[in-house]
Amino acid sequence: MKIFKTYFIFTFILIVSCKQGKKYHDVKNHDNVLIKTDKLAGILAFQDDLNSEFKNPDSSPLPDRYRKDFEGLDFFNPDTNYVVEAKFIRTPEALPFLMPTTTDRKSTEVVYGIVRFELNGDSYELEIYQNPELILEEGYEDYLFLPFTDVTNGNETYDGGRYLDLKIPEGNTIVLDFNRAYNPYCAYNKKYSCPLVPSKNNLDTKVLAGVKAFGEK
Repeated sequence: MKIFKTYFIFTFILIVSCKQGKKYHDVKNHDNVLIKTDKLAGILAFQDDLNSEFKNPDSSPLPDRYRKDFEGLDFFNPDTNYVVEAKFIRTPEALPFLMPTTTDRKSTEVVYGIVRFELNGDSYELEIYQNPELILEEGYEDYLFLPFTDVTNGNETYDGGRYLDLKIPEGNTIVLDFNRAYNPYCAYNKKYSCPLVPSKNNLDTKVLAGVKAFGEK
């Protein structure tokens, strides 16, 4: 996926049967199943694309000794409970700052907005960032970056946290699909420079979705 280039190198079909009676409930359930199925298809497509990235020697962050035997990343099972709609609050007065990375490099970022949402029964607030240099590149004009940590880090997932790639929404809401959470490239190869997750972006819950920790198999 093109999304990785700058940050890391620079850094069932479901068959629904009709039932007699309870027509309106059946219609509603049918719609819900279609929505859920559409979300699932998107998650599986994301996983396939990411695996293809990692298999391709021209785009893979994996050292050759890992890539030659690479069969696929380890993902949590797709879970639409981790697809949440968040309130999106823009922060137009925010000034650029230097975000630390895994190396001596600093990444220039701006807090483009704040998202507020509920996950696993609790309310959370995270910052979303924009890189002033990256938005000048074609295809990245509306790109937003959401790094986060959660309780799975260091166990089920990479100890440094994970990332989500987003686009600027038209309105005041944005969909966060944690099934698309991926590891920074430095989780696979120390030659990459990856932004560190700010302490403000910690989720005090387990996010059992997205890419798991990488280990030699």
